[in-house]
Amino acid sequence: MCGRYRLSWRKQIIEEHFDSVSGESEGWTVRYNIAPTQPVPVIRQNPKEPVRELSLMRWGLIPSWAKDSSIAAQMINARSETAATKPAFRDALKFRRCLVPADGFYEWSRTGKGKQPYCFEVNEGELFAFAGIWDRWRDTSGKLVETCSILTTTPNAVTSAVHDRMPAILDPDSYDLWLDPDMRDVSAASDLLKPYDAQLMRSYPVSARINRVANDDEECSAPVELVQIQDRLFF
Repeated sequence: MCGRYRLSWRKQIIEEHFDSVSGESEGWTVRYNIAPTQPVPVIRQNPKEPVRELSLMRWGLIPSWAKDSSIAAQMINARSETAATKPAFRDALKFRRCLVPADGFYEWSRTGKGKQPYCFEVNEGELFAFAGIWDRWRDTSGKLVETCSILTTTPNAVTSAVHDRMPAILDPDSYDLWLDPDMRDVSAASDLLKPYDAQLMRSYPVSARINRVANDDEECSAPVELVQIQDRLFF
């Protein structure tokens, strides 16, 4: 799965990298510990013009038919293998796909005393994009809320050492097809959701600061050394 990630580049750099323009994205700043239900930048294709737009959405998809927003916490991720058949995700996969920019994500490995967090990067911290889907939902006051989910897939050789799932990272050559509002072939979309090339990724342990949502600074993704204590037997 993907429950925390990092996007530490300025909005201008993100727009240039993904060849996008600003939509409703005011208030965005660099982040090192993005958590579910928070506003996150996404990139969509304008259906009327050949323009990619950067805007903010709440992380945790709320289907348009949902009775309340409590479902969002359970919808931060969508399994790529079943998204096409799940009522909460199938229409979004067909009609409402997006890119979720990032430059790192976190997973936790179980240890004898708890869990050790790791940061995963592409080419030592370059910008990349998760495959995302989105939806619109109206609250009881009639306010329109846009939300998103990150698709996940099976792990590659780098991520499998820590977790049995990984976010679906799209190859840049796939961006146009993934965002194309006229591309409604769910099978073709699902074919893009493969484990990312492990040779282009790396991982390293980070401090437990990442465990607290309130911690959101550069130190959250700084590498740390693991202290391994081995029991010694004396005869």
